[in-house]
Parts: sequence; structure tokens; C-alpha cells
Amino acid sequence: MAVTRIGLVGAGGVAARHARVLSGLPDAQVTAVTDVQPDAAARLASEHGARAYGSVADLIGAGVDAVYVCVPPFAHGDAERAVIAAGLPMFVEKPISINKDVACEIAGLVAERDLLTSVGHHWRYLPVVERARELLAGRPIRLITGAWLDKVPPVAWWARAEMSGGPVVEQAAHVIDLARHLGGEVDEVFAYGNGTPPEAPDADVDGATAATLRFASGAVGTLAATCVLGWKQRAGLEIYADGLALQLTESELTVRDTSGAEVITCDPASAHHAVDRAFVAAVRGEQKDIRVSYAEALRTHEVALAVTESVAAGRPVSLTRAEAARA
Repeated sequence: MAVTRIGLVGAGGVAARHARVLSGLPDAQVTAVTDVQPDAAARLASEHGARAYGSVADLIGAGVDAVYVCVPPFAHGDAERAVIAAGLPMFVEKPISINKDVACEIAGLVAERDLLTSVGHHWRYLPVVERARELLAGRPIRLITGAWLDKVPPVAWWARAEMSGGPVVEQAAHVIDLARHLGGEVDEVFAYGNGTPPEAPDADVDGATAATLRFASGAVGTLAATCVLGWKQRAGLEIYADGLALQLTESELTVRDTSGAEVITCDPASAHHAVDRAFVAAVRGEQKDIRVSYAEALRTHEVALAVTESVAAGRPVSLTRAEAARA
């Protein structure tokens, strides 16, 4: 395979970011773009020497080697089914759906075809996250506190629960995935929403959510999310193990133990590049460094959905039932 030909389903901001990274790789080329807004597809395609197509079927028929599905949360499902039916490697942007049944269906179809997949939880490729894993190796984690404190993104669908899934599903999923990556599986969640939406047109999502998490390891955790600010205040984790405290964001890891504190920094853009480079390398059969497959992303998604379910039901939600059902 001389150059890996990539098709993009979706032409929004996240798709444009992937297109920029992919266009900078020597062994990949964006050749096809489709979007429900033809003008957007045409603009993105023209920026990268690609061709715009009117449908996912037409894009697949153009002879691409792999497909990126970069659509809003509510739009997942049909594109993935088409890519799976074609037997193509597939990169899916998070969140993978707002509907658990759809996500589980897609995961089942992927497993049946044994397809190569990757999901855009790019934080796992951050050098500071790798360093955190090294430091935590062999240490029992006692407490994990996560937060995503931000504003409402400038897209019309985001503040509608039926379209985005809400701040925990759409934004804080990155933090949940990192908590799972470093702290293991979550057994149970109990969450509250404040019942007041942010100031945005037609908003009906909670402006603030607080959750407690119980991990299978015995660790306990918390998650706080808000979208009522006019800026991004903080997104990250604090992890406390015996004799060790870590504070982790996209750009910085602060390590503290009895000898003092150390701050390690990194460029957040490095993870955007690494996640795409790893997927292309896997498609080409050159390297296997997919850190979040679709099946792995489903586990993170189930935790986020459990938080929203707990808010609605006013009771704890167990995730061990989902684990048993998969087994």
C-alpha cells in the first residue's frame, strides 16, 4: 500500500483537525469527504486535494482504504454500519453514540467482522499519561477525582440532551476514559444533576453534574462537570495512591511524593498527531498501537451513560450487570 487513502464522514471542526494531521503524514492522504451539508464537504475536500461525495455509500465506493466517522453524537449508527458492511478499518470520534443500544450493536458488528477500529480518546497518547502509568505501576490507587469545567461549545446541537447526550457524555468522557485507563474498571456510579440548564438556546442539559464512582480495585472517585462558564477552567484528574499524588491535564503532570514536587509538561497537540499516526500505521500493518478500540470505548461510554442514568433515576447504577452481559 503506497499511500493509505482516507475517507472522512463529517466535515466539522473535529474532522478538519483529523484532515490536517492526516495530510501531514507521508503515508496517508485524505481522498474523499462526505457530510450532510454538501458545502462543508466541498470546502474540506478542496483544502486537502480530496473529492466531496454525496453519501457514505458513494465515499466507500470511491475506493478508500479506511474511514473516519466524525459526526455529532446523535448521528452515529448508519455510517458505522455501512463502513462495517464494506469491511473497512474504521476510526470513530467520541462519543460513539448517545444511544447505548446503537453503540452495543456497532460493537457487536465490529466483533463479528473482526475489524480494525480506533476511537478518538487521544488523551491516552499523551506523554504525561504514559508517565503517570509508569509512576502508578504497583501502587494501589485510593482516590481519583476528575473534573471537566467548561463552557457550552458553539454548535447548535450541543445543549440538547437528545442530540449530545449532555456534558458528561460529550465532554467529560475524556476524563472518564483516563480514569479507567489509570484506575481500572468502574463498578458503580451515583450522580446528581442540578436541574438547571446553561444559558444557551433550547438548552435542556444539566448545567452541573456531580458523581461518585466505585472502582473494581476498591478505589473511590468523584466526577464534576459544568458547562456554565465562558471559558475552559479545568479538565483533568487528580490521583492519590499510597505515598503519591498526581495532578494530570492535557498539558501537564504534577507529581508529588515525600521528596517534593515535579512538574512535567507536554504539547497537547502531540496526542492528536499520535492517535492518527497509530491508526494509519495499524491500517498499513506496520505497527499495532491502537489504545482505544471500539470495544474499549464502549466501556468508557457505558460509565458516562450510567452517570446520566443515575441522575435521571435518582439511584446508584451498577456497571457489573453490563460486564456480566458481555461475558
